[in-house]
Amino acid sequence: MQITHFRQTGLPVHLRPGRRPVRGDAHLETLVPGWNDEEAPSDIDRVIHATVARSTHGVSPISVALAYTDWAMHLMMSPGKWQKLTQKAARKEFRLASYALQCSAAQLISPQSCPPCIAPLPQDRRFRDPSWQRWPFNLIYQGFLLNQQWWHNAMTGISGVSAHHEHVVSFVTRQLLDMVSPVNFIATNPEVLAATAKEGGQNFVRGAVNFLEDLEREDSKGLPPGADAFLPGKQVAVTPGQVVYRNHLIEVIQYSPKTAQVRAEPVLIVPAWIMKYYILDLSPHNSLVNYLVERGHTVFMISWHNPSADDRDLGMDEYLWTGVFGACKAVQAIVPNRKINAVGYCLGGTMLAVAAAYLTEHGDTPFNSMTLLAAQTDFSEAGELSLFIDESQIVYLENLMWQQGYLDTRQMAGAFQLLRSNDLIWSRMVHDYLLGQRAPMSDLMAWNADTTRMPYRMHSEYLRRLFLNNDLFAGRYKVNGKSVALSDIQIPIFAVATETDHVAPWHSVYKLNLVADTDVTFVLTSGGHNAGIVSEPGHHNRRFRISSWRADERYVDPDRWYMETPTVEGSWWPVWAEWLRHNSNAQLVAPPPMGAPAQGYAPMTPAPGAYVHEH
Repeated sequence: MQITHFRQTGLPVHLRPGRRPVRGDAHLETLVPGWNDEEAPSDIDRVIHATVARSTHGVSPISVALAYTDWAMHLMMSPGKWQKLTQKAARKEFRLASYALQCSAAQLISPQSCPPCIAPLPQDRRFRDPSWQRWPFNLIYQGFLLNQQWWHNAMTGISGVSAHHEHVVSFVTRQLLDMVSPVNFIATNPEVLAATAKEGGQNFVRGAVNFLEDLEREDSKGLPPGADAFLPGKQVAVTPGQVVYRNHLIEVIQYSPKTAQVRAEPVLIVPAWIMKYYILDLSPHNSLVNYLVERGHTVFMISWHNPSADDRDLGMDEYLWTGVFGACKAVQAIVPNRKINAVGYCLGGTMLAVAAAYLTEHGDTPFNSMTLLAAQTDFSEAGELSLFIDESQIVYLENLMWQQGYLDTRQMAGAFQLLRSNDLIWSRMVHDYLLGQRAPMSDLMAWNADTTRMPYRMHSEYLRRLFLNNDLFAGRYKVNGKSVALSDIQIPIFAVATETDHVAPWHSVYKLNLVADTDVTFVLTSGGHNAGIVSEPGHHNRRFRISSWRADERYVDPDRWYMETPTVEGSWWPVWAEWLRHNSNAQLVAPPPMGAPAQGYAPMTPAPGAYVHEH
């Protein structure tokens, strides 16, 4: 399908029943007659909400208070729960006392003869150093873990508390406990005490320098130490190519061929616009773009504009029509009469699925296949990120974005850091400030610090239409006024999820199999949302599981699939490359020209282009 139809009229304003338009601007009265029959929120209220949201990183204190109220009132009416909690507290005190008596003498002779009475969770790496097994630090951390376990029991399993509120109070309580972990204090952290004794306190001097550096960087919004060794176009994002198309939202990069002949079908990559595109073109050895080009693929990449306050009205439709469809049109002009192997990462994958469903419904799709990398199409099991998605939370974020016109990634990062506070907040503070040790900068860490923004309208629609209402999976997501259905997609799909993903949990990504009416290959790889995707061959400790289903095969639930599917050692990239080869034309052709000047797609500037440098 040759994409030539683009709307010239204004984008529609999507309304939820009983609510005012998302944008909240006065001129919308002319677009949606009668929208102001309801009283619009006061600007004073919005300013207050925005001020609070800025100090809480967008977390609504009202939402948290409602969750704790729900928990406390139901706990008050559950005397049976009180009894169980009292019994558990007594048993844990007895276990800790027995452990203390057993270890008080044995620890001086043989620490191994006193096994712990409670083990940390598998993902809890705070107490792995052998020094935590020595007296009295073993007693300190064992007491902390028993206390943490009791509070988890107290916050969960209370009849009548909504699931969402239970998750919120359990999560917030865990964050409060993590703040008082013995790891975070000099007197109760044996690693810090040993470093202080060995270095004569020089670790604190280095830590103070690190702290002042971070304060200065936070104030100036500069790069973290060491990030200047990984600059786009110099050390990262260096795969040769040219920007062949630019509009107000995207640049399209066409990469130079590295083989004498290439595969007939081009590859178009749609990255997320939450971060810069070059997560998929890092250093040459771990660049997914470079990997594809070296294997004879003609690769195109979307590089998104970093929105400012002037872009507050850019919505999801704009990202679809001007972004994805605009890039498809450019690729079709440069490589005519060939279908596209489309690749979408994270939110870019979600939008690619919308595009594929819409285009299939409206004729012959331009896509030959679709690869989704850590991309959700169902948002009902969005993991702990859903803790920050309810009406109160979204209103606070909307008011924050209403005031400044966008959501800054630094503000959004607060929520993501809370999801992994042990690794991203407290452990980093201990290593940087108490031990005085900076973690060496890597290309992936530098990319993660190269932040972007999200426009007011788009992010509001994203949270409401996808996260809160799950419109896409339910068949309610509308494009051009008509709902799209994921089951309409008929091209083969390669879906990749990662085991420890906090952004797109793999159970959520897996649910694509419930609605897909086409052949699906599903891969679950080790690592998280970013590191699991940047998983080049030769990467240490990489493994994955893989299965393929035909459209007419019966559904297998994710936990059963996990138990029955064997682990394969190594990177999933070669398997995907073989899948692309299998689902493409076997014919090899001469590389296409760089751009198509006669059709308005002349090379403009070398990769990585201009938009990647926007701050």
